[in-house]
Amino acid sequence: MIKPLVKDVESLSVPCERASAADAGLAQDLLDTLASLDEAACLAANQIGAAKQVAVYLDSNDRPRVMFNPVLKRGLRPSRVEETCLSHEAPTKSTRFDQILVTYDELVDGALVPRKKELRGWTAQIVQHMIDHCKGKLV
Repeated sequence: MIKPLVKDVESLSVPCERASAADAGLAQDLLDTLASLDEAACLAANQIGAAKQVAVYLDSNDRPRVMFNPVLKRGLRPSRVEETCLSHEAPTKSTRFDQILVTYDELVDGALVPRKKELRGWTAQIVQHMIDHCKGKLV
């Protein structure tokens, strides 16, 4: 279901709880909402009103991907970048790594399965943005 975007700073500043397999419906709501937004590349659950560690993003082939409980494990080659966010108007400057190792859970046959993935470039940047949202950090 397509959900309205949350722009309330207080709500977005609360660190999210760990997600479970019971949050599969939330992941689908994120995918549906992301697909409805022009030029959006990623979305976190707190941006649609659920304080859970679930994020979706478009990979380098524009395919939607879901991460439950994402954690940045390693970052290489930091740089300052300007980012925009669906939850607020003004662009901000952030330090992002060009290459990251992220751990997360993936929903497989109704159960969460641990995964890890190396990401680079734009995809690494947007996943870091989503991890910040999960931590209640506004960018």
